[in-house]
Amino acid sequence: MPRVKGGTVTRKRRKKVLKLAKGYRGAKHLLFKAANAQVMVSYRYAFRDRRAKKRNFRSLWIARINAAARLNDISYSKLMHGLKVANIDMNRKMLADIAIADPAGFTALADAAKKALA
Repeated sequence: MPRVKGGTVTRKRRKKVLKLAKGYRGAKHLLFKAANAQVMVSYRYAFRDRRAKKRNFRSLWIARINAAARLNDISYSKLMHGLKVANIDMNRKMLADIAIADPAGFTALADAAKKALA
């Protein structure tokens, strides 16, 4: 009885991994074993960074809101607390967008927050 070789299935699987490793440096895009190891690491990075991206954007929005808030003589934390007290329910992404695109509108929100705190 002849031994079972990988044949088309193995070739297809290896070609798939090497295609994913296209653009990697050195042996990592040429040799299956090295490419497979790097593709697995790359999948781990992708999984981790899909979550990290959410954290990074939130911190970016907070930095933008804080900068705009301080131009209106209020700190970020007081602004957020004031908006909550004033029942203005707006997420940080929208606040950051308003801070950049519509400074006058952001000033109105900051004034509303100050009034609510007073």
